[in-house]
Amino acid sequence: MRYISLLTVVILLANCNPKKPAPFVHDISQGPTPWSYEPAGKVDGDFTFAIISDLYSGEREGVFEVAVEQINLLRPEFILSIGDLIDGGTEDVNELTKQFDHFDTRVAKAKAPFFHVGGNHDLTNTTMRQFWMDRYGRRYYHFIYNNVLFLMMDSEDYSEQRMQEIYKARAEAIKVLDGDHPELAQDMEYFKMTERVSGEIGDEQSAYFEKVIKENSNVKWTFILMHKPVWQREAAGNLSRVETALAGKNFTVINGHFHSYSHRVKEGHDYMVLGTTSGGQNPKDENAFDHITLVNFVDGEPAIATLRMDGILDKTGKIPLEGEKYCYQASKCAAAEESH
Repeated sequence: MRYISLLTVVILLANCNPKKPAPFVHDISQGPTPWSYEPAGKVDGDFTFAIISDLYSGEREGVFEVAVEQINLLRPEFILSIGDLIDGGTEDVNELTKQFDHFDTRVAKAKAPFFHVGGNHDLTNTTMRQFWMDRYGRRYYHFIYNNVLFLMMDSEDYSEQRMQEIYKARAEAIKVLDGDHPELAQDMEYFKMTERVSGEIGDEQSAYFEKVIKENSNVKWTFILMHKPVWQREAAGNLSRVETALAGKNFTVINGHFHSYSHRVKEGHDYMVLGTTSGGQNPKDENAFDHITLVNFVDGEPAIATLRMDGILDKTGKIPLEGEKYCYQASKCAAAEESH
């Protein structure tokens, strides 16, 4: 009897133990998700994730495939993006399906889940916006991994009318850029639009993230990812409401769009503009190079490494997929060609 009583107590205590927290937490209960599948790590505080940069405009064939193989060598728990995953710029749904299928098929070779974020090439017009939501669900969202908060933003967050105005002006500018006198495009309306450079975050999106930040006030760190640098925008629709909500907390801001790497510290926080992961490069810009960003979150803070693709070698000492045949920094390749 005594043995049975002790066994009963053990069983009861086991059933009363609180369930261990899941490493991955989000608020999407139905419909498509902007991630390929859920990361399933251990709840131990330390983890690693990777970030890819712009593929477009001007993707160079074969480079992104090499990046995926290199990420597989690094074995992160998950992979994040900052937009411009496809060429876009069309209202043809069949063409959009083809382009996104092409991207997702390639990224599916990664041995970690992938999180989508849209850029101006992915969310160019209202048709593309709806296509994105049908395929990936939310245009902006958040998740928590091991008590670290990730805010995944849509920097193309305009009214439908304004989005179509930008789309029309962009199309007209592209015609001139592709014509006999591309220099005339700089005087056109599109190149005078603030949104072309810094994007915009609408009131509803800002309110969503303010609420998320308030409800998760005890996270160890917050990462903010977006395509365009809305934090550089001076008018309404910038990042100020989110930055204010994060006052006194640890956070890092990461975006792309310029195809040129840069870093600055703003009020004690890192603001990073990533280069490319196969996107077009300016051969006169030494900060335009292909890279993968690797973040190791250890002992309560991130260690961020910018890994140039021409330096990530496999066990044979080579770039995967015979990657030596590609150029990963246009300024170096141009200089080498001139020397010959």
